[in-house]
Amino acid sequence: MLNREILEERLAELPLYVYHFIDPKALEFAWRIRWICEHECPMHGTTWACPPGVGSLEHCRKKCESYVNCLMISTIVEVEDISDLEETLATRAGHEDVTNQVRDLLRQQGIEPYVLSTEACAVCDRCAYLDGQPCRHPDRMHPCVESHGINILPLLESYGLEFQYGENVVTWFSLLFFNE
Repeated sequence: MLNREILEERLAELPLYVYHFIDPKALEFAWRIRWICEHECPMHGTTWACPPGVGSLEHCRKKCESYVNCLMISTIVEVEDISDLEETLATRAGHEDVTNQVRDLLRQQGIEPYVLSTEACAVCDRCAYLDGQPCRHPDRMHPCVESHGINILPLLESYGLEFQYGENVVTWFSLLFFNE
């Protein structure tokens, strides 16, 4: 059983900008978010962390809503030039490290979370999806929030949070779904 007091003490030790426990049913699942994956992302169809590997939008919604709890975490980092995509994306690894630390905090309490994070999975050099094989590391692979069609902006608005905190500030989000 989750001890939230211990979890929150440990969360306070991490470089999180913010965290909130949310009801998965409060999330907005939108086809337009998934459309971006399918039409604008070069990772579409190349990994188990992206469509169509993650399943249909309805499958993703049902999976997320099958959990009773969701922990939203966010990190922010300042960069020299936010228009420099290479510099901006280089900050993703730090967020993924924090996401894995939060995942491990839940695991330490006997809870196995379903984790959605940033971009596409980068655990393997070549995803088994391309070879028609199952994921080699399902315990480490985190599909991206957008792959599930989740529009994070209404959630942020409901908590009075901003998506952009400054001209050269990168904001990353992860969602960790779990049952107690």
